[in-house]
Amino acid sequence: MCTAIAPAHRPSAFYELAAPVSVTTPRLARQFVTGALEATGHPALIDDARVCVSDAVTNVVQHARVAALSVEVTVCAAHAVIGVRDGDVRRRPYRRQAGAGDERGRGLVLVRGLSYDSGVSLVWDGLELIGKRVWFELREQ
Repeated sequence: MCTAIAPAHRPSAFYELAAPVSVTTPRLARQFVTGALEATGHPALIDDARVCVSDAVTNVVQHARVAALSVEVTVCAAHAVIGVRDGDVRRRPYRRQAGAGDERGRGLVLVRGLSYDSGVSLVWDGLELIGKRVWFELREQ
């Protein structure tokens, strides 16, 4: 991630959006990520970031049983790490094998294909599990 000591990996900016879980939240998340990447001079990452954040937020809207989520953008010199966090500790995302005619089930596979790295991290408050974060890293070519 961006916490390494090397100057190219030090965070230059961190942005966070807290939003309600609703059908309009994926669009809001796309706009938020676009603004953060434009503001930090990373326009080359915008298209892939919009697709990935839209899929991650849509997964929360459709599957997590929560009222709110957050989108976190950490920008470094030549890359960005974007995370979508929610408080549903019981339902964890997983990659599915979508059939040719399936309209659902491709989100995490798409995120994996567009990003340099991606994953799911559990969020803890001390010893208490309080949520999960789907994250992905995008790098400039």
